[in-house]
Amino acid sequence: MRWIIASAWPYINAVPHLGTLIQVLSSDVYARYRRKAGDEVVFVSGSDEHGTPIEIEAIKRGISPRELTDKMHEYVSGLFRKFGISYDNYTRTESPTHVEFVKEFYLKVYKNGHIFEKETEQLYCPNDKIFLPDRFVVGTCPYCGYEKAHGDQCDRCGRLLNPTDLINPRCAICGATPIIKRTKHWFFDLPKFSDQLKEYIEGNDQLPDNARSTSLAMINDGLKPRSLTRDNKWGIPAPFSGAKGKTIYVWMEAVLGYVSAVKEHFNQIEKPEEFEKFWKNKETKSVYFIGKDNIPFHTIIFPALLIASNEGYILPYNVASTEFLLYEGDKFSKSERRGIWMDEALVLLPADYWRFYMIYIRPEHKDSNFSWEDFEAKINDELNDTLGNLIHRVLSFISSKYGGEVPGTCLDGESKKMLEEAKELAKNIEDSLEDFKLRDSLRNFLEMARIGNRFFNSREPWKDIKENKKRTDSTVLASYNLLRAMTCYMHVFMPFSAEKLWNMMGLQKKPANFSEAFGIVKSIKIGKVKPLFHKVSKEELIKKLEDIRERKKILSSIE
Repeated sequence: MRWIIASAWPYINAVPHLGTLIQVLSSDVYARYRRKAGDEVVFVSGSDEHGTPIEIEAIKRGISPRELTDKMHEYVSGLFRKFGISYDNYTRTESPTHVEFVKEFYLKVYKNGHIFEKETEQLYCPNDKIFLPDRFVVGTCPYCGYEKAHGDQCDRCGRLLNPTDLINPRCAICGATPIIKRTKHWFFDLPKFSDQLKEYIEGNDQLPDNARSTSLAMINDGLKPRSLTRDNKWGIPAPFSGAKGKTIYVWMEAVLGYVSAVKEHFNQIEKPEEFEKFWKNKETKSVYFIGKDNIPFHTIIFPALLIASNEGYILPYNVASTEFLLYEGDKFSKSERRGIWMDEALVLLPADYWRFYMIYIRPEHKDSNFSWEDFEAKINDELNDTLGNLIHRVLSFISSKYGGEVPGTCLDGESKKMLEEAKELAKNIEDSLEDFKLRDSLRNFLEMARIGNRFFNSREPWKDIKENKKRTDSTVLASYNLLRAMTCYMHVFMPFSAEKLWNMMGLQKKPANFSEAFGIVKSIKIGKVKPLFHKVSKEELIKKLEDIRERKKILSSIE
């Protein structure tokens, strides 16, 4: 089976925080799962670099948008590598492949009769002498009353907006009250696709409840044409005749990155013919891991654009949308430094600690809350005491009592029964991943460790070795092979720890996929045994985070 797996393109006007990381980690876990299941996978994403937030941030820093995005793309893509995100292609919206693809795509949609031009009234700042699209303007949302809504979307209720919808609008740069000026723009005729979109959404059982209900509500309320162009300097130039000085609206081009990134990937590996095999073959399934605030762009706008192109592109199989991640009961806030950012997290602890905890609390059905107290408890009790303890006690026993060599013996009945129970849990892990229940899959993985601990405790090999060596050999062999199977599943969630465990166990041939996980291996010489995880202290981590931020302030003032 073929899969296109994608995470929402992170907007790189700033370093992503843990809330963004959840979507990226989720997509990585799923991509690793599909590879382990033996499927063909192309896993893509990229830096979203166009649009007004980048322009505003560049203005604040006194540099060009390109300077900012070059720097941020390199930095953020490096962070993803450090977190073990296994992208086949992490690209950017400034990629020549993406720029040309977007231009050609919209010319096709225009020729197909789904784009029209119209003069509109737009907000204009008389002070800065610029039009105020999207995030260049803030004001009160007409739907929920949120006073810091942007001109393209309300961050509180998620409704799509136009700048002129805002109540009491003001310029995001200088705070001035804008005036109305007329300007010509190009629009995508979204309402034309209402029936097809409704049929697609109602007929797709894979969509989570929040994506389905949000999308159908929007369609039933009546879709409106979506502006394709902006009076921005920074972005992809609009390819339409008479559109000089206009750029494509960032959201209307970023979603096409899922297509262009796959195209770019196959061009890079010199297999361009594979692009259509993935994107235009009904046997391929595409999955998008996003937050609930991005649902409309992935279930409404993106499918409509794919249909409008008349190119035979497959529609999303699933939009795996999560609820929000809160930080100590409140929203993440860059301005108030409330939350944890990706680069800070990596200074505090190795990547796998965060990968473990973020999937453990993944907000699949309701908002989840990051708290230092819970983080400390889950790392210490589950990751260290349950998983780490099993690994260390089994391998240490082999090292001290068997000279580091796994015995060559036959398994007795109890040992076989334990491994059969572990196999059942392994099936639960795979079934949960298949259903996009990543939290359940990780918890089933931890249950495998609990089975191993119970087995090792009940067999008491430290006593048996003096009185019943054959039984002890069986205990050790079964426990070792349980760990071997667990490395295969651990690699999905915590790849760095799995690699360390493989090496510690002396495994030359690693289980490449799930079908090889439970093969019995014997007479292997293990490596040097070291604790895989360690306990953490919330007080120490909070203090360390404060120190990191203080150093950032000092460096910022020097610069």
